Amino acid sequence: MAAHIPDPFRDLVTTKKAFADLATVSADGQPQVTPVWIDSDGDLLLVNSARGRVKDRNMRREAKVALSIIDPDNPYRHLAVRGRVVEVTESGAEQHIDALAKKYMGLDTYPLRKAGERRVIYKIEPTSVATMG
Repeated sequence: MAAHIPDPFRDLVTTKKAFADLATVSADGQPQVTPVWIDSDGDLLLVNSARGRVKDRNMRREAKVALSIIDPDNPYRHLAVRGRVVEVTESGAEQHIDALAKKYMGLDTYPLRKAGERRVIYKIEPTSVATMG
């Protein structure tokens, strides 16, 4: 069942430069955590990565994920989300990483692209949301 991010905490995924710690499940069942940039599309959380990375392989194999997002201006205010990846797409992923670079780096174009890399968007539906602060 879908959960919703409360309006007072939406800024952590929309306007603030808050990094999310994304937890995925490795092939051996162990947790794997990676800091990521994040934004949203309605109730879905969006994460962008490159095809073939550990988090990419993990989310393609196991849809369950968790995210912890701490307010960069107040570390006692945070958002914890458990959810599932409901879509993985390359459509629009290049433009999305550029939009994230604008949000997080103030740059129009993502400067860390590697030759031949294929960008991917993971759309995450929250199933449980907890807040503090």
